[in-house]
Amino acid sequence: MKIGADIEAFMGRLGHRFARPEVLVRALTHSSIGSATRPDNQRLEFLGDRVLGLTMAEALFRADKSASEGQLAPRFNALVRKETCADVARQIDLGAVLKLGRSEMMSGGRRKEALLGDAMEAVIAAVYIDAGFEPARDLVLRLWGDRIDAVEEDARDAKTALQEWAQARGLPPPKYVTVSREGPDHAPVFTIEAQLANGEVERAAAKAKRQAEQAAAKALLARLEAPQG
Repeated sequence: MKIGADIEAFMGRLGHRFARPEVLVRALTHSSIGSATRPDNQRLEFLGDRVLGLTMAEALFRADKSASEGQLAPRFNALVRKETCADVARQIDLGAVLKLGRSEMMSGGRRKEALLGDAMEAVIAAVYIDAGFEPARDLVLRLWGDRIDAVEEDARDAKTALQEWAQARGLPPPKYVTVSREGPDHAPVFTIEAQLANGEVERAAAKAKRQAEQAAAKALLARLEAPQG
């Protein structure tokens, strides 16, 4: 299969030369442009998520032989969540080679968190199909790099942690309210307020709603758990 210079350059950034480049092209094809003759990357995303999960579970298991399941699980979740996958995708400029429909392209699809995260998982699956598990695992470990060693010992999802804090004190789950949405459609900025029934609130802004919710929850939790001086 003949491929363009952009795909050639991407393989260089990825660090894997495909024997079957058509598998990579499929991994880069979003559903907005998929068709019966041009399959999209959704099935590959499903597979890549599992390859990533096994790789991270094994890496964490081997890295800390004294860690309990309760310690390993939040670290695992922090490394495989969409935000982390999207961050790795940006690191190799995956967005530049995504194949998108016109509407998705016009709305800033190349920068969307969920879309980048899904495509990163699909690319992992493409490497797995092209070369097998070991090259796919090596790719993941190389691209995730220091994130594995630097993952926080207690890397609980901030929204989950805040909900647990509230429940432990007999409060209902936190609410997340969109305070504002600013900027153009292709690059919006959301400001979210995390609210507890006892009146405690914190705000945060980010380019994706989920990111802003997490940041607001983290900020509120940090204040609630700070030593009282």
